[in-house]
Amino acid sequence: MYLSRIKIKESMDHMNIKTYTELADHLGISKNQLSLMLSENYNPLKSRIEELCKVLQVPPNEILDFDTKTEKAIPVTDSDVTNIELFAGAGGLALGLEKAGLKTVEHVEFDKACCETLHANRPDWNVVCNDIHKVDFSQYRDKIDIVTGGFPCQAFSYAGKKLGFDDTRGTLFHEYARCIKEVHPKMFMAENVRGLASHDKGRTLKTIITVLEALGYHTQQQILNAAYYGVGQKRERLVIIGIRNDLDLQFTYPKPEKEMTTLRTALKDCPASNGTEYSERKKKVLAMVPPGGCWVDLPEDVAKSYMGKSYYSGGGRRGMARRISWDEPCLTLTCSPSQKQTERCHPEETRPFTVREEARIQSFPDDWVFCGGIGDQYKQIGNAVPVEMARRIGVQLVKAIRSEKS
Repeated sequence: MYLSRIKIKESMDHMNIKTYTELADHLGISKNQLSLMLSENYNPLKSRIEELCKVLQVPPNEILDFDTKTEKAIPVTDSDVTNIELFAGAGGLALGLEKAGLKTVEHVEFDKACCETLHANRPDWNVVCNDIHKVDFSQYRDKIDIVTGGFPCQAFSYAGKKLGFDDTRGTLFHEYARCIKEVHPKMFMAENVRGLASHDKGRTLKTIITVLEALGYHTQQQILNAAYYGVGQKRERLVIIGIRNDLDLQFTYPKPEKEMTTLRTALKDCPASNGTEYSERKKKVLAMVPPGGCWVDLPEDVAKSYMGKSYYSGGGRRGMARRISWDEPCLTLTCSPSQKQTERCHPEETRPFTVREEARIQSFPDDWVFCGGIGDQYKQIGNAVPVEMARRIGVQLVKAIRSEKS
């Protein structure tokens, strides 16, 4: 049993306590003493818990947690299409694949707020909240159909390298490839930002493909824009599919729709929820921007003052001081909704989108709960794979595996 930082941060937001220093002051202890209390090795003292509960106005069970690192056995049948998901995040890809009919036997994620989110929404999922470097996948050898996940994009050193598996050690991609090597699945699906295709003049992607194909797979790649797959957001992702060389499987990417999904469609009847606010200065500036507009619609003196050196830089910079229109998809959501370079202002009100609105824009259902403080929630949503696009990819993955099973 330990004190949950995630649950405490949620309670702090509710009580408008903004920092741990402020919380320590309320408790009459030092910040170092509070840090000790919040460590997993700390055995909570009853008197301290009572005082903490009094400050946060919550019962003990709402800030205490139990060790959840024990893995669960997920029952599977011969007809199930099975999956292991790495870098699961807040569950966008996982939920989409579940909707498509995949049975995921293990979700690996290191971020504790994300793990809390996964546990809260799907208590029966086998969520392995651990550093992926410490996770052994060999127990699943030749037992799993698909491995999925989006590894962070990292560059590799080329000097004297042969672009092999060992050359990627120290990167999270290496752990993704290690899972494939240990599990030997029939297929894999890796998703990443569009920029991976051009990162380091294409050499990073070349290394990734070389390593994956050396493990015994042939690959195909395509950039998908979520707005053409039922998502109210222009979010482009590179989707890499691998099929084991000894199998006669065929994968076809989902077909895009003719029209993009608009923000109006995505946010229809969206429930109210918490959200962050702009500063007064930012609010005054964005109040001048019309729906669909950005910094170019500001008076020149206001734009220069607001943008600073960015005003004179190259590029379109159309994400700055951007207000979204109802009749277009939202621009790609980021982890910080009020960040100066990437504003996504509500079409009518001068504010960022709320947590529930951003979740809708990522096509999460309204009953999907995000744990942690408001910042954790925005970060989880901003990093997620859009659920509906994931579902459509999942449908195609299931078709490919079932064609081999039939």
